[in-house]
Amino acid sequence: MSGQNKITRIEGGVTAAEGFEAAAAAAGIKYQGRDDMALVYSRVPCRAAGTFTTNVVKAAPVKWDQKVVAESPFVQAVVVNSGIANACTGAEGYGYCKETAEETAKVFGIPEEAVLVASTGVIGMQLPMDRLKNGISLLKEAKGSGIKEGTAAAKAIMTTDTVHKEIAVQVELGGKTVTIGGMCKGSGMIHPNMCTMLAFVTTDAAVSKEMLQKCVSNDVKDTYNMISVDGDTSTNDTLLVLANGLAGNSEITEENEDYRAFAKALNEVNTYLAKKMAGDGEGATALFEVKIVGAESKEQAVILSKSVVTSSLVKAAIYGHDANWGRILCAMGYSGAQFDPEKVDLYFESAAGRIKIIENGVATGYSEEEATKILSEPEVTAIADVKMGTCSATAWGCDLTYDYVKINADYRS
Repeated sequence: MSGQNKITRIEGGVTAAEGFEAAAAAAGIKYQGRDDMALVYSRVPCRAAGTFTTNVVKAAPVKWDQKVVAESPFVQAVVVNSGIANACTGAEGYGYCKETAEETAKVFGIPEEAVLVASTGVIGMQLPMDRLKNGISLLKEAKGSGIKEGTAAAKAIMTTDTVHKEIAVQVELGGKTVTIGGMCKGSGMIHPNMCTMLAFVTTDAAVSKEMLQKCVSNDVKDTYNMISVDGDTSTNDTLLVLANGLAGNSEITEENEDYRAFAKALNEVNTYLAKKMAGDGEGATALFEVKIVGAESKEQAVILSKSVVTSSLVKAAIYGHDANWGRILCAMGYSGAQFDPEKVDLYFESAAGRIKIIENGVATGYSEEEATKILSEPEVTAIADVKMGTCSATAWGCDLTYDYVKINADYRS
């Protein structure tokens, strides 16, 4: 990429791009004493793109958003609630999505079909619409374009998350500065294939709807679809990307240099958010990264990396800071991808250093003490070289702790 397309990290999240506002409100939908509704709003109409859960059981907001993204000429607002997922709620639950959009349209003076909705929380409960509608009015009063409002929105969408997650970057396209900002939530019920995650990305780039959707769909494969916390694919997974064109760049309508620069910047935002979700897995003490290198195809590398990052035994070993490499080789072996285990080199790496654990499928006589030190860091990487080609893939997950069971044993209460 040329120097003019350098990606710069800036402070902020969904309000960083020109024309976007956000808000948070305490509507008392399920939680008491904290914000539980969020708004993302553009002062001008946006092109919208999205990707959604692959679970056959899709929450009502997912069905609503799929229709809006596919059919609406533009989008201007996203209304999110946390605490109740509005999943497995039948026609009544879908009707509540429509009611939310109608109320938002009335309060903000925009078309009903320009409103996207999202929910996260407990499955099977109906939304208290009187509180939610009141929350929409509160969001209008609170909305603003500052970093403070963006961060408040990022905090309001949290459920079992321990930290809020937001990022913003800038890149120059055709002499114009384009900003991309994002926020997400996700801590449990997260597994590759649009892993419960919600992510909202805003940009002031001018880009056609077709090119925006193409860029988003391609990028999901290497970001959100490469994370796993617990092997459960949620009913509510939603990634929404809104582009309002206020940066004034020449509209991206084909896969040219500007498209590639925009795609790289979007990838930086989505990779950051995906890794933050993986590292904030319920009860987790470490982000666990798995890199497969030397693969004969991207598909092979993806299959192997996902198999390792989702193994409960590997995740438990990471929690115990135990260099139990046999579990990693075992997880690669049952992945369905073919490779020669007697050619595999395996390394562990972290801020504390790098160590070669096995060479050509056999232990190297490494120091257990040094390995434990490397595995005791908050971010740990396993690198497996299968020596078959030049392809690679990276997956992200977390360790498996006692607290994961505690959190999920009493989640509804």
